[in-house]
Amino acid sequence: MKIIPAIDLMNGQVVRLYKGDPKQKTVYSDDPVEIARRWQANGADMLHLVDLDATLGVGSNMSIIKKILDDISIPVEVAGGLRNKSLIYDVAKISDRIVIGTLAFKDKALLGNILADLGPEKVVISVDHKDGQIVIHGWQDGTGIQLISAIKEFLDMGFTEFLLTNVNRDGTLQGPDLKFLEQACDLKVNVIASGGISNVHDVVSVKEKNAFGVILGKALYENKITIQEAKSV
Repeated sequence: MKIIPAIDLMNGQVVRLYKGDPKQKTVYSDDPVEIARRWQANGADMLHLVDLDATLGVGSNMSIIKKILDDISIPVEVAGGLRNKSLIYDVAKISDRIVIGTLAFKDKALLGNILADLGPEKVVISVDHKDGQIVIHGWQDGTGIQLISAIKEFLDMGFTEFLLTNVNRDGTLQGPDLKFLEQACDLKVNVIASGGISNVHDVVSVKEKNAFGVILGKALYENKITIQEAKSV
């Protein structure tokens, strides 16, 4: 299982939000590149970079993301606000994987073209949900779409990589949502579990559900778990 630290960017800073609420943020660093170097040095398998300003439609941290991509050697997936074709292809050229959320639910035709051009291992579908109901636009808008039905539809299209976040657990340190994680992993796709990790025991629980990877966020920044502890699992 891949151990994947998250670097969430807002106004050039490394932050964590509580349940995706931009009004409830904690700033952990003013130097995202240094943080990326630290997680690489500590043994991360991959980095998960999120441009929260782009996600919320209020700005961009792409210049910082490019600095990180230039500076480190481990794989990086980039997420946040990838909602138009030119930006998606530009980011795909410089990163190992791209994460698409809102666009995946808004423009299936373009999504199909992206899959054909980039291949399934390059594109991660972000299936963000609130207790089984898909949410989009930075977790602000509900869709009425059921999580497992959505994954099955993307699976039928040819996608194999998914980022699964229960928003109600994200940034809470209340433990991962194992119920929906198990349902998703049972579909025999690569699922990265995100949200709620609070200690090494949570990482064990995620691994037992056969997740492809796990995102470490707040627990890592608040020293409740180390990358080395997670990798020992």
